[in-house]
Amino acid sequence: MSDTEGLVIKNTGSWYTVLTDGGNTIDCKIKGNFRLKGIRSTNPVAVGDRVEIVRNHEGTAFITNICDRRNYIIRKSSNLSKQSHIIAANVDQAFLIVTVKYPETSTTFIDRFLASAEAYSVPVTLVFNKVDLLQDDERRYLDMMVTLYETVGYDCLKVSAETKEGMDRLLPLLKDKITLFSGNSGVGKSTMLNFIVPGAELRTAEISDAHNTGMHTTTFSEMLPLTDGGWVIDTPGIKGFGTFNMEPEEICGYFKEIFKFSKGCRFNNCTHTHEPGCAVRKAVEEHYIAESRYVSYLSMLEDKEEGKYLSLIHISEPTRPISIS
Repeated sequence: MSDTEGLVIKNTGSWYTVLTDGGNTIDCKIKGNFRLKGIRSTNPVAVGDRVEIVRNHEGTAFITNICDRRNYIIRKSSNLSKQSHIIAANVDQAFLIVTVKYPETSTTFIDRFLASAEAYSVPVTLVFNKVDLLQDDERRYLDMMVTLYETVGYDCLKVSAETKEGMDRLLPLLKDKITLFSGNSGVGKSTMLNFIVPGAELRTAEISDAHNTGMHTTTFSEMLPLTDGGWVIDTPGIKGFGTFNMEPEEICGYFKEIFKFSKGCRFNNCTHTHEPGCAVRKAVEEHYIAESRYVSYLSMLEDKEEGKYLSLIHISEPTRPISIS
């Protein structure tokens, strides 16, 4: 086994921890002139990357090359510059942790995440957390949300990371997979990962009473190994999820049910906003397409303001959306 190649399992912003093919961990840096072709990034190396390294006399190493990626997750740098911040690479699936209360995850956030993942064939499971805190009316809303997204075609889980309700259904889905855990701050991601990975000891925080919003507890990305095989990737909580290099005419294809009904539109180039004979708008009016999903679609069409939303999933060679029967 070699110590010249390995997997980046932690990124603190200034150092990268690499698990070498020889089974050792080594702290690495990148040289000042290291650049990833085609990407202006504050951190060109990401958790999940396969890299080549060269050891130095101090017992650390320099990363000299990034192996080809299957995919990566990227966000706009928080300083609002034109650079990006790559969060993770080479994931098999994503678990989006959402809550209908304490705090409430917006359907716009969920739909943007799903559309971005759909664009690049990253499977997503929606994990509705904190079900133990819900009152009867909130549980009815939760059931309605689950029905909506399952009807569209997404797997949904109802769990409580606090009481462990439903976690027995989640755990088998992680085996031998590299799974990204993402979501707004405060949705209970750290509590969930502390249960999934005993000994992880990730920090958790109380919800802000004033705004019913979460506080950031994770400040860097890290891969955590699972006892039965596979990895989970813990990432900082994010506020928005948006489009990147996505043309307006492509967006319809990333909403499964909208794409299905669009085949009945009078015009091939229908934007589903105003055209006569639009089968999509008719389906919305007749409740075959949820109004919340249609509103999310419209918001993505209008989203041309640079930096309006901060994060996305991107694949080096995106696959085109396929026909849904």
